[in-house]
Amino acid sequence: MTPPEIAPLHDDLTFHGPLSPERATRLIHSLMPLDDAHVVDVGCGWAELLLRTLEAAPTATGTGVDLKAADIAHAQANADARGLTARVSLQVADVGQWHPARQANAVIVNGASQVWGGDPLQHTATALAKVRNLLAPGGRLLLGEGFWQQEPTEAQLAAMPVPREQYGSLADLVDLAHSHGYRLLAAEQASLDEWDVFENGHGLAWERWLQANPNSDHAAEIRAKADAARNHRLHGWRNTLGLAYLTLQAP
Repeated sequence: MTPPEIAPLHDDLTFHGPLSPERATRLIHSLMPLDDAHVVDVGCGWAELLLRTLEAAPTATGTGVDLKAADIAHAQANADARGLTARVSLQVADVGQWHPARQANAVIVNGASQVWGGDPLQHTATALAKVRNLLAPGGRLLLGEGFWQQEPTEAQLAAMPVPREQYGSLADLVDLAHSHGYRLLAAEQASLDEWDVFENGHGLAWERWLQANPNSDHAAEIRAKADAARNHRLHGWRNTLGLAYLTLQAP
């Protein structure tokens, strides 16, 4: 059977993550100055944060890289509509095999440390090491990464597909960044409201499809995906798994 067409997340979400426009503005400011700078966003999705960064820094250029062609196509359409075509290159590529044309003055890795592959327990450490090869000396990294807001219970761990060892505390995350030679410039974390908007956007696409296609051969499959996501969220990570936004300076 042909997989069903589910409405893309950007129909209901501005960012592909728990991020508000207000926080995005602060995070972009933390990367300044970006005069004549080059910004790279790895695992960029539809590149909304990158495009907003370029809008805030009118002499900067940018590159966004993601494996999903549909996301890059949407990013390109947004870039064209916002007059950013000449200043941004949006590429469908495997970051692990991708070689940039130039070093970056700022790199964004927002919820995308897994793009380099390898052991999931080492994704954050791998990303911190790989970004050092992308950044010019003294460049800045905006890292969006998971951490435990509070210690998960056994029941919560059983309800979510995330092992306890994958994350530590916020302090552990900052210490890891410092062990790779970075210095912390700013730290924030996604709010519960931001998480809820993001998770609601995920669930809404499936529920709309189920309402429109109640007799489809795929209905059971899509309902199972929606139910699993809801259980992961409500019985697992809600108020327990956080997302930190760290602005880090490389040596």
